[in-house]
Amino acid sequence: MGKFFAKTVATAVAVLFAAYILKGVQVDSTVTALLVAVVLGLLNSFIKPVLVLLTIPFTVLTLGLFLLVINILIVKWAADIVPGFSVHGWLTALIFSFVVSFVSSLIEAVIGSNRRNDDA
Repeated sequence: MGKFFAKTVATAVAVLFAAYILKGVQVDSTVTALLVAVVLGLLNSFIKPVLVLLTIPFTVLTLGLFLLVINILIVKWAADIVPGFSVHGWLTALIFSFVVSFVSSLIEAVIGSNRRNDDA
């Protein structure tokens, strides 16, 4: 449970950072950012694998670039689901997904290096 909470908080901070640096992204509050983090986690865990499996021919045909479209769709769906969160434009959604992924990975690396592996 501690890993899930840490990952969710790291993603929420990354969402707030991405909203701060990208003009086309709006997050109303910290609670909204936490909700976006949870929704993105759920969509990435349950919906994205199904989409990847169903679009294998397109992914092979485009040499993997179609996975970027799936990332954009996941971000846009999260924006449709969470009130107070909006992403304007496909390119902004793509950059948002890159920024959130990179920043949350950095935060998790810092948190992971300072935590003991008691819950393993």
